[in-house]
Amino acid sequence: MEQALTFADPAGRAVSGILASPQDGSDRLVVLCHGFLSNKNSSTNKALTALLLERGIATFRFDFFGQGDSEGPFERITATAAATQVRAALDLVASRGYCRLGLMGSSFGGLIATLVAASQPAPQGIPLSALALKCPALDFAEILRLEFGEAGMDRWKRINVIPNLTGGTEPVSLRFAFYEDCLRYDAYKAAESIMAPVLIVQGDRDESVPLHQSRRLFDAIRTEKHLELVSGADHRFSRPADFQTMTGLLADWLTTHL
Repeated sequence: MEQALTFADPAGRAVSGILASPQDGSDRLVVLCHGFLSNKNSSTNKALTALLLERGIATFRFDFFGQGDSEGPFERITATAAATQVRAALDLVASRGYCRLGLMGSSFGGLIATLVAASQPAPQGIPLSALALKCPALDFAEILRLEFGEAGMDRWKRINVIPNLTGGTEPVSLRFAFYEDCLRYDAYKAAESIMAPVLIVQGDRDESVPLHQSRRLFDAIRTEKHLELVSGADHRFSRPADFQTMTGLLADWLTTHL
């Protein structure tokens, strides 16, 4: 059963979400964080929802600031704003009686999920039971520098517009303050504080997120952890077999630890 829910983040902005619950109910739930220039109904979020519902686990997926159906012009998004929305989502589901909570993040959502998992206090006093990360973009600032180069970064700073990172032809309005905000965070250092078991899944042919970011993240984590590199898989896990492997690994980890 799916229920549309709109909630407010700490700044009062409307955030659009969908709560998916097993038919027999559950006290276990995973909050799903989509990637950059994506939305709550990404293929990964929907596939994971189906897999987890079969195992008696609810999910809550939502649109980050300015994406999908959530309020706010996308050009003003920051990692800071996204993190406050994840915390608000966790508070919301905890207030509804879900007491065994997991967090899953894809790419940019993986960065945000990592920062939130490392932060204190826990939502409603309920610690996270599991963290699952799909090709997490732990140093998004580095990724942007590698993608755009020095000239592209200078141009972005001048005009507050970037190329479409998802392959589209239309440029994307995004304030350079997004990059400056990313520089505020050392997600590797933050990861040292994570208490929940952590799974990292990435394709070894990922063309968007450098593999050294996942390896460095894995080394920083001090709790139970596992890094799975899927042979031949790209950033999107485009081949059906790779996608099935990735979603299966994430679902298994979350099921085991919730």
